[in-house]
Amino acid sequence: MSRFEILAPAGGAEQLTAAVRAGADAVYLGMGSFNARRNAENFEGDGLIKAVSYCHGRGVDVHVTVNTLVYDDEIEALEGEIDSAAEAGVDAMIIQDPAVLRIVQNRYPGIKRHASTQMTIHNTDGAKLMRDMGFHRVVLSRELSLKEIEKICSSVDMETEVFVHGALCMSCSGGCYLSSMLGGRSGNRGLCAQPCRLNFKSGKREYALSLKDMSHIQYLRELEAMGVCSGKIEGRMKRPEYVAAAVTACRKALDGEEYDLDTLQAVFSRSGFTDGYATGERGLSMFGYRRHEDVAAQAGVLGELRNLYKKELQRVPVSMCFTMKNGAPAALKASDGTNTVSVTGAVPQSAINRPTDSETAKSNLLKTGGTPFTVKDIGTEIDPGLMLPVSEINRLRRDALDKLLSERETTVPHKKKEYSVPGFLPHTLPETELRGRFRTADQIPEGELFGKIILPATEIFGKPELIGRYGDRLICELPTLLFPENEDKFRGKLERAAEYGLKNLLANNLYGLRVAKDTGLEVYGGYGLNVINSQSLDAFGDLGVKDVTLSWELQMKRIAALGGEIGRGIIVYGRLPLMSFRNCPVQTEKGCAGCGRDRVLVDRKGIEFPVFCQDRMYSVLYNSVPLAVDRERLRGVDFALMYFTTESRDECERITKAFVNGERITDNYTNGLYFREVK
Repeated sequence: MSRFEILAPAGGAEQLTAAVRAGADAVYLGMGSFNARRNAENFEGDGLIKAVSYCHGRGVDVHVTVNTLVYDDEIEALEGEIDSAAEAGVDAMIIQDPAVLRIVQNRYPGIKRHASTQMTIHNTDGAKLMRDMGFHRVVLSRELSLKEIEKICSSVDMETEVFVHGALCMSCSGGCYLSSMLGGRSGNRGLCAQPCRLNFKSGKREYALSLKDMSHIQYLRELEAMGVCSGKIEGRMKRPEYVAAAVTACRKALDGEEYDLDTLQAVFSRSGFTDGYATGERGLSMFGYRRHEDVAAQAGVLGELRNLYKKELQRVPVSMCFTMKNGAPAALKASDGTNTVSVTGAVPQSAINRPTDSETAKSNLLKTGGTPFTVKDIGTEIDPGLMLPVSEINRLRRDALDKLLSERETTVPHKKKEYSVPGFLPHTLPETELRGRFRTADQIPEGELFGKIILPATEIFGKPELIGRYGDRLICELPTLLFPENEDKFRGKLERAAEYGLKNLLANNLYGLRVAKDTGLEVYGGYGLNVINSQSLDAFGDLGVKDVTLSWELQMKRIAALGGEIGRGIIVYGRLPLMSFRNCPVQTEKGCAGCGRDRVLVDRKGIEFPVFCQDRMYSVLYNSVPLAVDRERLRGVDFALMYFTTESRDECERITKAFVNGERITDNYTNGLYFREVK
């Protein structure tokens, strides 16, 4: 790309029109079942074709979101949706699931592939992996500072896209399971119910899981200078007036003009805006919720904002050549640099009074209002003494521009390569191995209960005796979030641990696969890879992953049906991590000062959810009760993972032995999502 792209949301046809007419360079929209805003109006069939034609006619690219996780029994429908998008001529697809990437990459290599923010790419190793996997662009996590974005841009040779305005999820995107656990509606499947906007309390502080909307519009020129190629506006569930206001503000900011922040805040905000992530000032000032006064402010600006997209935006430059020769029909040629059209009109007459000259012709050919075209230059070839009525010149202009627009709007499907989604034989199961994940080494029971022992990296670093004690059984759990400010220091510690004999890593985020490749360590896939289908399992196997802990949003019946060779397992006990935060919801006015690192949030029913600090890099919200699955109910897994957090060593031993013996682990537990459908 040669210019900074303003990328606008289009949840429906009116939002699409608003985005284009307000000056967006590209729009992103969803189709049917496989986009992260399934409750938006979206576009299907002829509606998608018309949307793409409309945008292309006006010089606007179309990115289609195919950014949800996909079940095995949905692959055929997914293929149909990808085929439809390709036939409509979309410019790019935004992707989360490796299964989707595999189909698009092999069947339609001409479609640009963008790594969704749902993939939680937040550091240089993650971005490098996206490049290695075949993505053209990475949509970076919203939680990054300007300095961190700049570091990624300077370190990775690929396009970067960042969110610059709109809602902030409390959890890093792709790592939130609160909606599915509490209500059976998965954000990773496009149906987030936004339970985080409810009144969770931290002490006396209310709405502790609700952030203000971000607005980084003031930094657009800075982002452009550091190499970001696209500024993305959140809001596929928002009104067209919101879309028009946000695009207009971005356009003005890029042009160095003042923009109307007050109107932008009035059309939608949650207690105002925040730029805390951009500046790195992550504190309580970033929190806010939708107040009555925020709702009331909207009504006063909607009428004014509709004027922003009443008319076509004249944005497509054209060159014209007007010819008027004696005895021949008048002619007009128009070109946008790629498409050229010609039209002819009446034969000019001998002038009785005033002949038609170049100035007269040009003044009428310049009248392109009501079209998406603006005239760049006009050439004329006019014989003297001739006259053509102004109405005829106007007709030639209209006919030429209509014909040119029609050419630009013509659907150009992507070329299709023959590719069939691979099938897999049923998975052959060995005896199920028991693994234990512990928050601290002090929790690990004595003896040989576990085939593999997983400990956080910070528990292993500086403790070579642990590596010596557990040897090849030890797996080092990489931080789920490792922001650029910590990457280099962390890599040094990991390399020292490898010198002491560390052999294995567990990656809960994609960046870990790149770390493993660079360090030569074996890598195991954690729950955070969000694997719910056979294609993704196989794709991660191709990337060197030894085995994968499946997403707990996957049902047992689907787990048993997964094919392929790569090993797979599930968490069978433990408090499940529901959200990962960069801006901690349980901090005080003093930030981290005085915090005991382990605190709780309380929902509106009085239920407590633990929040644990992860070495002041990030914090994690855990479920209120532990998951507990009976051994006899396991289906199709190579290993069962006990996930310990708050338990003592004695409790870890008791719980493990109860599971092994088929006894009830606890009276206060959940079966999770393994035995109920997730939408």
